[in-house]
Amino acid sequence: MREYKDHLILSGSKIKEALVRLDVLASDAILFVVGANEKLIGSLTDGDIRRGLIRGISIEDPVDSVIQPNPRFVKKGEQNIKEIIEYREKNLKILPVLNGESQIVNIINFRRLRSYLPIDAVIMAGGRGSRLRPLTDDIPKPLLRVGEKPIIEHNLERLALYGIDDFWISLKYLGEQIQEYFGNGKERNIRIDYVWEEKPLGTIGAVSKIENFEHDYILLTNSDILTNLDYEHFFLDFLDKDADLSVVTIPYLVDIPYGVLETSNGHVINLREKPTYTYYSNGGIYLIKKSALQYLPKEKFYNATDLMETLLQQKKKVISYPLSGYWLDIGKPEDFKKAQIDIKQIQF
Repeated sequence: MREYKDHLILSGSKIKEALVRLDVLASDAILFVVGANEKLIGSLTDGDIRRGLIRGISIEDPVDSVIQPNPRFVKKGEQNIKEIIEYREKNLKILPVLNGESQIVNIINFRRLRSYLPIDAVIMAGGRGSRLRPLTDDIPKPLLRVGEKPIIEHNLERLALYGIDDFWISLKYLGEQIQEYFGNGKERNIRIDYVWEEKPLGTIGAVSKIENFEHDYILLTNSDILTNLDYEHFFLDFLDKDADLSVVTIPYLVDIPYGVLETSNGHVINLREKPTYTYYSNGGIYLIKKSALQYLPKEKFYNATDLMETLLQQKKKVISYPLSGYWLDIGKPEDFKKAQIDIKQIQF
């Protein structure tokens, strides 16, 4: 994976060096000229250099003589998803991400990313995985391999594919192995922090220990889910409905093989012949406004469903996002076996 710093070149560098760097970048050939503190000064492409050479500029001259001084960029933590989509649709392939001091902290490359969502992701990975014993006696369930990768890595990579680059992983049972496997995320161009549970805190309780989220929206997911969920569409639905919490739900169709009578006080009021009913189960993936986290008790056992109930009591907006794609909760041995088959067939 290319690091974002491959696209950075210092102000004052010679055009000759820029040409070598652009050649290495190949189809991703754009450089961002920065000062010593990595503050953005301008952008540079082959075309900019070519036009400079026509004007009589030498390849020994500094890059500053041919840069574009006002490149488009995205502000970290302030990015507007509609603006991101607009850039993508206008075929702007590569954009720098700036922090509050105008320093480049990442690069969006739409040849490799599907989106750039303004979301912090929390992956819950502290469970014992008792139903998968003895597989989990020495390995935490999130590190069990599905195909060529651990379960949790499928989750993390798909989230990163949608431009999420701020991650928190909640750990408890054999968590040291997970922390050693992923490290701080630098090699993946993401940031990973860890939250340790000294005691079980439920499916969302550990989030109360996080105080420095980068964004106003938090995605919470179990680490043992295999899914091809479109996280951008999930987020857009969340915004369009102005929700405080959205939960991914899995539709289940129940076919009744008999005629069903609807009655009232012993009287038949309707008859449905062999009806099909649709029910929705909790998919273990949530989008939450950061402001809604104020209702979490500090470091106490608390489930995401408890937060949903609290928000409903507070007259907040809790919505369902029915998933039309693939989803599998790898909780039992038969689920683990199914995942090994599905991973070869499902387009993730």
